[in-house]
Amino acid sequence: MGNVRAALALAASLAACGAPAEDAPDAEAADVAMGDAQDAMVDARDAVADAREAMVDDRNTLGDARETMVDARETIEDARDAMVDARDAMVDARDAMDVADAGMLRCPSEMTLVAGRVCVDRWEATLEELSPDGGVGAWSPYHTPGARRVRATSRPGVTPQGYVSGEQAQAACRNAGKRLCALDEWLAACRGPAMLTYPYGMTYAARRCNEGRAVHPVVQFFGTSTGVFTFENMNHPGINMQADTVARTGAFAGCVSPDGAFDMVGNLHEWIADPNGTFKGGFYVDAVRNGPGCLYTTTAHAFSYRDYSTGFRCCADPARAP
Repeated sequence: MGNVRAALALAASLAACGAPAEDAPDAEAADVAMGDAQDAMVDARDAVADAREAMVDDRNTLGDARETMVDARETIEDARDAMVDARDAMVDARDAMDVADAGMLRCPSEMTLVAGRVCVDRWEATLEELSPDGGVGAWSPYHTPGARRVRATSRPGVTPQGYVSGEQAQAACRNAGKRLCALDEWLAACRGPAMLTYPYGMTYAARRCNEGRAVHPVVQFFGTSTGVFTFENMNHPGINMQADTVARTGAFAGCVSPDGAFDMVGNLHEWIADPNGTFKGGFYVDAVRNGPGCLYTTTAHAFSYRDYSTGFRCCADPARAP
């Protein structure tokens, strides 16, 4: 392209100077040069056109690559969604199996199936005395069983057993073919699947359960608060014989858990299977000081401790229906 321009410039220069025709470049050579120049321009234009087409092709190729990447991402997302759906299906299948299994599990009539895995007494325990000859007799809920052999029962409309230690409660459950509830079992029975704070809901309702007695029963019974809180005095049977103390099982109909367990808050403290000594739920004076409702926990006493306020209920493993 540079040679063509130089030839044209030379011809123009000669013409301008009035050079004689015989001194000018050969006309045929000039025509050839002009033709070459035009061919070069055409070639240059074709090259530019080719370059543009190549750019367009490159852009199209890049666009195709981007679309391929988008398609790949969508494929990956679809695969992830499929995996999530598969996991959800597995969870649903497991839940269905759990429900089916729970439907095949059975508890004794005085117990309720909680969380599909444990039977829990519906009512706080009362005691029966077992005699050496195999007989069964009544036992007063106002007296500690001491070393006597007793077994736990659970039924509505009776005064539940106070004056019982964790050790005595454990033995009484064992003699009934049951056991003291573990903490997680007790909480599951009280709170239900929605993890309620109270057996009846998330919000406190005064006197829904048997708690909040204004006058302390020990002070009322002995007539003074001075020097009366001794182990012997607090195990006096007369304390729970006073009015408005321990209520009959199920008397507070609104104090029932989603699974149908009564009086898990208030009425009597309930021992759980902790050898270090823990009872739950509060009693008829206080179900607030050591935590609200189902979360109420007392750990201040040994497993051998007992007084008028300590009671219990039992748990058991469910049986599979035939």
